[in-house]
Amino acid sequence: MYLMVFLNIIIHGCLIGSRMVMVLLAIELGANTFAIGIMVALYSALPLLLGVYSGRVSDRYGVRGPMLFGAVLCGGGLLLPYLWRHIAALYFSAAIIGAAFVFYNVSVQNLAGAWGPREDRAKNFSTLSLGYSISSLLGPLVAGYAIEYLGHASAYLIFSISTLAPIMVISLHPKLRKFELPKSSHGRHSAFDLLRLPELRRVMIIGAMVVTGWDLYSFYLPIYAHSIELPASMIGIILGTFAVATFIVRFSLPFLTRRYNSRRVLSVSMFFAATMFLLFPFVKNVWLLGALSFSIGLALGCGQPVTLLLAYNRSPEGRTGEATGIRFAFNHLAHSTVPIAAGALSSAFGVAPVFMMISAVLAMSGYLGSKVKGSSG
Repeated sequence: MYLMVFLNIIIHGCLIGSRMVMVLLAIELGANTFAIGIMVALYSALPLLLGVYSGRVSDRYGVRGPMLFGAVLCGGGLLLPYLWRHIAALYFSAAIIGAAFVFYNVSVQNLAGAWGPREDRAKNFSTLSLGYSISSLLGPLVAGYAIEYLGHASAYLIFSISTLAPIMVISLHPKLRKFELPKSSHGRHSAFDLLRLPELRRVMIIGAMVVTGWDLYSFYLPIYAHSIELPASMIGIILGTFAVATFIVRFSLPFLTRRYNSRRVLSVSMFFAATMFLLFPFVKNVWLLGALSFSIGLALGCGQPVTLLLAYNRSPEGRTGEATGIRFAFNHLAHSTVPIAAGALSSAFGVAPVFMMISAVLAMSGYLGSKVKGSSG
């Protein structure tokens, strides 16, 4: 399982790093902000459309094929801007990388839920989420140094070459080649059948709300910090405390979910995050902002692995990949729509109401989390 997490760090790091390279290269090539916005949206467009299909492929054919396909496709998408240094290449590259990641990521999450006995699921999802934290730090770091010393095109090449390691391991790993997922005992189903399961639907909605809180924090903390005249270096440090907190809390999640149940951990953490967001507009001291950022990181850092666990445990046998794909689509829908609404709100009333909106969303997710029933975990 640790090897699979390491491979996921590479693929996810390539995705995160390529976004940074894409934006900076697009600016150098003369693209305007609207064009860059479309490029960024293309990373989420195909995951939104292909989420359910990629899950069905994972359930039907196993995890190895979609993971291998995703890794190869990701490498090809990253290589394109190196071979063709044109704005059009960036559009195609963003779409290809987004499509590649949905096939790879849905299968990795399906694998994490099925790997080992049921009691190891919380640990597996916590470890996987810890990998996401690492790749979110490493991807931009590698991209920055590669651009500075080698150039934008070479940065794409470095990321493309990096995908060779996952491709080789997935192709040759003996246990992965023999790994089989439980099969559904029923015939063909519609994805809407899964959404009719009240507990699974509730968990998916909660997951999208957690993603909303994470996204809006990332977007609006720098805006708020700039509005109170903090220097860029200090804003980076405050954001860094959030990342460190998510990294720390994911180490302790297996203990927390054993000591308490996953539903309670999720509910309490979301209510805590909602309270912290309410305080933001009233805090201007740098140290207090850092403490708030760290506290929110602890709370939201619980959200992703716990909702992964809850959704997997409430998915019908043989359809866990499809359920993961639907959850993936829900999350990318939130990625695409909520920032637009928040932008309109902040344009009309300022940044402070956005933090209140985030607080309300997370409080609702905490309430829904407390109402989740069903299988343990």
